[in-house]
Amino acid sequence: MKLALPFFKGFAGFRMSWAGRDVMAGLAIAAVAIPSAVAYPAIAGLPPEVGVYSSIFSLLGYALLGPSHRLVVGPDAATMTVLAAVLASILAQDPGLDRVATAALLALCVGGMCLIAGRLRLGEIAAFLSRPILIGFISGISISIMVGQIGRFTGLAIASDGLVAPILELVGKAGDVHWPSVALGGALLALTLLLERLKSPVPGPLVVVTVAMAGSALFDFAGLGIKVVGSLPQSLPAFSVPVPAAVPLQQLLLGAGALWLVSFSSGLVAARSFGARGGFAVDANEELRGLGGANLVTGVFSGFPVTVSDSRTAVNLSVGGRSQLAGVVAAVALASLLVFLNDALSLLPAPALGAILVAASIGLIDLKSLRELWHISRMEFAFALIGMWGAVSLGVLNGVIVAVSATLLYVLLKEMRPRDALLGRLPGRSGFYKLHRFPEARPVPGLTLCLIQGSLLFFNVDYVRERLEQLIAEMPADASWLVLDASAVVQLDSTAAAMLDDVRAKAAGRGVAFGLAELNYAPRQLLERAGVLGRIGADMVFEDLEEAASAFAARQAAGAS
Repeated sequence: MKLALPFFKGFAGFRMSWAGRDVMAGLAIAAVAIPSAVAYPAIAGLPPEVGVYSSIFSLLGYALLGPSHRLVVGPDAATMTVLAAVLASILAQDPGLDRVATAALLALCVGGMCLIAGRLRLGEIAAFLSRPILIGFISGISISIMVGQIGRFTGLAIASDGLVAPILELVGKAGDVHWPSVALGGALLALTLLLERLKSPVPGPLVVVTVAMAGSALFDFAGLGIKVVGSLPQSLPAFSVPVPAAVPLQQLLLGAGALWLVSFSSGLVAARSFGARGGFAVDANEELRGLGGANLVTGVFSGFPVTVSDSRTAVNLSVGGRSQLAGVVAAVALASLLVFLNDALSLLPAPALGAILVAASIGLIDLKSLRELWHISRMEFAFALIGMWGAVSLGVLNGVIVAVSATLLYVLLKEMRPRDALLGRLPGRSGFYKLHRFPEARPVPGLTLCLIQGSLLFFNVDYVRERLEQLIAEMPADASWLVLDASAVVQLDSTAAAMLDDVRAKAAGRGVAFGLAELNYAPRQLLERAGVLGRIGADMVFEDLEEAASAFAARQAAGAS
């Protein structure tokens, strides 16, 4: 039996034989989701139940609009840290705003941005945060999360932000540290890391939550002065559209934009990684629609912004979930937990949340990828450090700006100096070859062929002009033609058109004819509109280099006769 529903693409091709695996995967996802659902809201100063709401309703929203059978959405540490910074910025102007309602409104804004971007097919914008910068940025966020757990481990109220200030504040308040909390948090962190190292079949965070709640019930942690989660609402939230009064619109939209960029960028990296591992395709624009549905649904049920969850997706793949039925089962299981096991969750000690978050943050610091970047490209490694520095030193929101600016700078540096090469013939072989790569290659006498490897745009035309004018000045006395191989020039603007016209005039002044070969469609159209092709002449515009060489040989033969 197969289902073919128009919106439920994650169920497409469903077979009843998948149901057993999907139910087991859903229960496993719920088990893994419990610790992060309760712990992650603390990063943004939100109550624990909001994480459970977000986990439940984001799964249902993604099942409705998501394209993937196997990806799973939910709270994410990086997104939560950006959310914390956005909420701090908004609430600084009006501390009376409802934090939960503001977070839900941000989720609605992020969901709307996802749907609009997907409709406009802007999914690849998420790749604008390059992999090196994203690696560094998320590593910086991870360090920020770890520093943010000082209060949960020590029982202190840490008011400072950043990296150094909270540590200095801790030193100043050392006499007030609650050592039972430190001992409990340290023991639970060690247990989490040990289980991860031993590759425990039961997820470490789930073991930590279970052990911490059992210990709290047996030894009355609250009576020992260790903070606990406390009572949670024993029901699900009602449908509502959050409309907090006096929310500054500009900050709301800017904050939602930062959340969208970071959550979708990191989510897309995770999705494509799992797609490669699981053998399924990931379409960025389709995923925007799925994340839009997930964020819109969680937003109207008192949740916060979500993205693709790496831990939950990994569990789904390992158990063998085949459709989004696994997500629906996980949502039902989490709802049942909130309603029927509420009292047990209320006993969860705060140091356990800190231990889970620190362990998750350590996992987000990708030392392996940083080492690979160091060996592959020192420049890309430097940009990864810039992304890390921005998130740690300047705060997460400013870190987003730094990451985007660094990406722009990285792109400009890569494109500012396009490579060029002179071409010639190899004896006994057809085609043209780079002279610097093939020492036995020889230039065609009287014909200079130059390959430009990159687009010609306003920021690199001066460099290209200098290279071409230098080439003209150094041409042999018998050279009478200069032909540019433009096959690699996929983009060209009006500034570049004017530069090529100047080079044509410069070459003509030396008695050298200037031509172009293998022009792509868009550059050809622009040069034609600019009148440059007309001044070059149709007889000096060639389909390929062979045509240019043949035309040059014919011209030489005609002159000799």
